Amino acid sequence: MTFDFILRIFVAALLGGAIGLEREYRDKAAGFRTHFLVALGSALFMIISVYGFEGGLLTDRHRLDVSRIAAQVVTGIGFLGAGTIIFQKNMVRGLTTAAGVWVVAAIGLACGAGMYILATAATVLVLLGMEAFNLFLRKFDRRRRDAAQRQSTVDQPE
Repeated sequence: MTFDFILRIFVAALLGGAIGLEREYRDKAAGFRTHFLVALGSALFMIISVYGFEGGLLTDRHRLDVSRIAAQVVTGIGFLGAGTIIFQKNMVRGLTTAAGVWVVAAIGLACGAGMYILATAATVLVLLGMEAFNLFLRKFDRRRRDAAQRQSTVDQPE
């Protein structure tokens, strides 16, 4: 049982770390360490929620609700995410980072529940989504720069 728990937090940390490396590469505020810790912590909270109280609450008067701690992880991550969002010069910054931390917590919870395939698929989708969006922006930005350059050439007197 202990080996299975260690495997769960290990996989969570790896998957969260993979997303964190992408954020680190993009030089964002929350990078490898943040995503690594959020995924690992979420997995650990899920394991504790499901297995940590087994012996103490098995009476007719008590009922074990394993979703309670997981729900509080979501609340806590919302607090962390709010701290990464900044409104500066009429622009919102940090929203993608906050969403990344949020989804990494979900990936950690999934690993903590032993749902490795779901957590891995979510990680792949997050990485694809972030990278595909960056490629789209680069392509769009290149077209906009080319159009502006053509326009400035046309506007110049001869």
